[in-house]
Amino acid sequence: MADNRLPDTEALGKPTEDSATPGASEKSRSKQRHDGDGHRARLRRRLLDGGAEALADYEVLEYLLFAAMRQGDTKGVAKALLAHFGSLPGVLNAEPGALQQVTGVGETSAAALKSVALAARRMMRSDVMDKPVLGSWQALLDYLSVDMAHLTAERVRVLYLDTRNRLISDHLAQEGTIDEAAIHPREVMKRALDVGASAMILVHNHPSGNPEPSRADIAITHRIMEAGKHLGIVVHDHVIIGKQGHVSLKAKGVI
Repeated sequence: MADNRLPDTEALGKPTEDSATPGASEKSRSKQRHDGDGHRARLRRRLLDGGAEALADYEVLEYLLFAAMRQGDTKGVAKALLAHFGSLPGVLNAEPGALQQVTGVGETSAAALKSVALAARRMMRSDVMDKPVLGSWQALLDYLSVDMAHLTAERVRVLYLDTRNRLISDHLAQEGTIDEAAIHPREVMKRALDVGASAMILVHNHPSGNPEPSRADIAITHRIMEAGKHLGIVVHDHVIIGKQGHVSLKAKGVI
């Protein structure tokens, strides 16, 4: 039976205008491939020889897309991604379905970009695992910022700590608005007892980008702290993450 499936155009690379035009000469197509290979080689050399700022953000995306688009120009796709999501972190933290809404991005490209975001999270998470969290505070903030700053929905997490303030559970407590209906102090404390935690850090993000605490943020923190007092479980802090930075309620003097 004849195989009528279309080829994977993403894996083959988008054809250039000349190569897609009937009658284009083999010499012209060969020149285009040579020019593309030369650009990729130059970009690779700059990446290997240069420092942290060797490549612009769109060039970083270009290089990441090389693995998914074996031929063709990735610069246009890289710039379209930046225009759509606003920044390199915005691109890498975007959902696969959202990435594929950008012209030229297919499943293979979306997977390549998501793998980089996953690797970054795991690398930064390793800096806070099995270490006293309070002594690795900046590493914790870096990890939380990479993981949560660009989320489009509000997410509440509770970091449960042992007696040495090491992370024993990173629990996703709630998706949605942080208020008494969304996160119950008794449920937070029940899980603390279940995992044997002696302390915790509350964390959530503000999709608006502004990490300043709301009245509801402060109120629910006080309720959880009050519940913890009766069980000997300390709430060290409540950290709010946003694109514009982070706010520690303890550092702010709110708790």
